Amino acid sequence: MIRLTLENRSHTPIWLNLCLPLMAVAATLVLCSGLILLAGANVITAYEKLFLSALSTRFNLVETLVKATPMIFTGLAVTVAFRARFWNIGAEGQLLAGAMAAAFVGACEALPAWSLCPTMILAGAVAGALWAMIPAVLKSRFKVDDVVASLLLNFIIFYGMMALLDGPWKDPLSGYPDSPDIRMDAEFPILLHATRLHLGVLLAGIASFGTWLLMRRTTLGFGIQAVGENSVAARYAGFSVTGILLTAAAVSGALAGLAGVGEVAGLHFQVMAGISPGYGYTGIVIAMLARLNPLGVIPAAVFFAIIITGAEAMSRATGVPVFLADVIQGTALIAMLVALLFTRYRIRIRRFSHA
Repeated sequence: MIRLTLENRSHTPIWLNLCLPLMAVAATLVLCSGLILLAGANVITAYEKLFLSALSTRFNLVETLVKATPMIFTGLAVTVAFRARFWNIGAEGQLLAGAMAAAFVGACEALPAWSLCPTMILAGAVAGALWAMIPAVLKSRFKVDDVVASLLLNFIIFYGMMALLDGPWKDPLSGYPDSPDIRMDAEFPILLHATRLHLGVLLAGIASFGTWLLMRRTTLGFGIQAVGENSVAARYAGFSVTGILLTAAAVSGALAGLAGVGEVAGLHFQVMAGISPGYGYTGIVIAMLARLNPLGVIPAAVFFAIIITGAEAMSRATGVPVFLADVIQGTALIAMLVALLFTRYRIRIRRFSHA
């Protein structure tokens, strides 16, 4: 008789840590191929259209990078928070906070032109940080569940934003629920002529490297990881667990807020109801797929941007619904969570003989 059992690993091989995200992606594509077959399309053709259409031309490549930018920021936000075991499900709301702060500053006529971009970036980061610190304070001071608190704050700020868009910010002429346009001087510079490749794309790359340096080369980063691994041991070692938790929440919220700044200053130039199609929630999947590694967030975000950008081209060519992109995102998270089991356990085949 053969029985499969899970056995604790004494250590995890480096090659396994590197291969797990790739294995999760491969498993996701295999599982989702069944849906493509049900739609009556050829799997190879559908995936070819999905991936190549997002990278085949300069325009599509730029659009993929632009689409990846807010997801890089939210993926980094979740990475920092989760490393400290602050379960921040509120990156979506923190993105909206950053977007609204950027819109307020960007439309301000009193500020000199040269100060608009840096002030918008600072205001968006501060707004996101303050919004993220609310659930962190509730957790550290009043033992309120951070998952519930951060999630519910998303709805509070969304409906607060809608109250502004349908009230003080509503365009009196058109009646559309959009905020006033920011000043032209507040718009992010374009990095590549005749494209939408804006400064926010570069800032996302810098933020990824900066977050890696923070987590790997600073005392604060070491403290964040120590608290996340074992808060009791971290406190015994002299770290302020509450202080590190609040700092991690502030850094996380600031990164998510920068995603909102980029959408306002680089793309839409105003706040609208659909400014984020769920980038904050996608950031959770990206962070997990990247194994909470700030540098791994970039390829994970680009992968999801390819799926989102290429889904429409695939649908037009093969008839597969564009909602396959959402299915791939959810399946990738489940596949990665299952794959993470193999960092702690190995499968053992045991043979038992009948007495």
